[in-house]
Amino acid sequence: MRHTGTLDDKQQYLTNAPVWRLVMKFAVPSIICMVTSALYNLVDAMFIGRLSTEATAGIGISFAYMTFIQAVGFFFGHGSGNYISHKLGARSYGEAEKMASVGFACPMIIGSIAAVLGLFFLHPLVRLLGATPTVEPFACDYLRYIVLATPIMMSSFTLNNQLRLQGNAIRGMFGIASGALINIVLDPILIFGLGWGVSGASAATAISQLIGWGLLLWGTRQYDSVHVTLRMWRPTPTLLVEIFRRGLPSLCRQVLLCIGAICLNYTAVRYAVPGHEDSTLAAFAVVTRTMMFAFSVVLGICQGFQPVCGFNYGAQRYDRVRQAFLFTIGISTVFLFVIGTLGYVWAPTVVAWFRAEDAMLIEIGARTLRWQCIAFPLVGLSTATNMLFQNLGYTLRASILSSSRSGLMLIPSLCILPLFFGLAGVEVAQATADTLTFAMALPQAIWITRRLGKTME
Repeated sequence: MRHTGTLDDKQQYLTNAPVWRLVMKFAVPSIICMVTSALYNLVDAMFIGRLSTEATAGIGISFAYMTFIQAVGFFFGHGSGNYISHKLGARSYGEAEKMASVGFACPMIIGSIAAVLGLFFLHPLVRLLGATPTVEPFACDYLRYIVLATPIMMSSFTLNNQLRLQGNAIRGMFGIASGALINIVLDPILIFGLGWGVSGASAATAISQLIGWGLLLWGTRQYDSVHVTLRMWRPTPTLLVEIFRRGLPSLCRQVLLCIGAICLNYTAVRYAVPGHEDSTLAAFAVVTRTMMFAFSVVLGICQGFQPVCGFNYGAQRYDRVRQAFLFTIGISTVFLFVIGTLGYVWAPTVVAWFRAEDAMLIEIGARTLRWQCIAFPLVGLSTATNMLFQNLGYTLRASILSSSRSGLMLIPSLCILPLFFGLAGVEVAQATADTLTFAMALPQAIWITRRLGKTME
């Protein structure tokens, strides 16, 4: 392992500097990274919204496949990254390098298989995701290039999380944010300039993801990073078990998010006002991307907490883990309260940015967005608690908690509430899931805080 002196310095810094400063230092690049990525999703939706309501609904259909890509990328990224951060905290640099190489190669292999199958079965895939006959052509056009780029996108999520969890969040930010900015530039050129329409947005995403992936790979070769090398790719049972144990909560969360997105599509169409099925699908697509943009800040804050947690837990500085956890919950909740209040007041205006010509889309979208904003302040504690459990290796607790919002709570809400309230039940289902997840996470947060306090004694 090269540059162990530099990694020793990093270990000393992460286990001694004030925790609030460390969390914010690592959170800022993560926030920039997440916000920029979410911004390109919003820009995609705004540009495509100029084409038609059906085109807007088509990108909503694609969300479920995107969560599948994230599921695999986050699984290997968090699974290998958490192991790497613990090993760096314990100064086991050789083991960290082995894990980095294994974590990098696996999503490339799985993504390549998924890309071949996805391209071959593209039309059945979009129908499975919930596309109506009028939305299906647009969903296929949007997904085609994204499916082709699946291995690169999966690998990018893995590399970004590995860099972030070893304390190199700025390099991860540089790769992800650069790709997102290139996407924003390419969108109008390919969609309108070359006349490619929805396919142009998809091609812009694929090209930008390839460039971002190259920058992330370059980041792993720098002096203070754990190097990714094919010669170190030895997927031993021990390393694969560690990835599974530490990455399972992320996998559960993202897979259920994918299933929840599909259920939302089907339920929205079933309970839509007759003749406005596409407008209803498009409304939920707009709200989903808008909330992802706001949530990206909180996710960035919690990701800033993760390397601080991992290094200090590996160094047995449990008091610092507890301090960082409480600080993360506090600052996330304050931000969510402010953004939720603003979102509630301006909901109709925000939705109209995407498709001002469709009154039904605006009406449904504004109501759904307001429900989400009411429950938004509850999300910070749930997210931070889940990431803490995942970092500390509490696999079962983390998996259950990460599965709650998008699976254990959302899917039953989508099944039950519309039976009594029709479309209004669909609109409130996601906010209900957030509230129930908070109720589950709160006692867990109290328990782990007390446990960390006892460990310090």
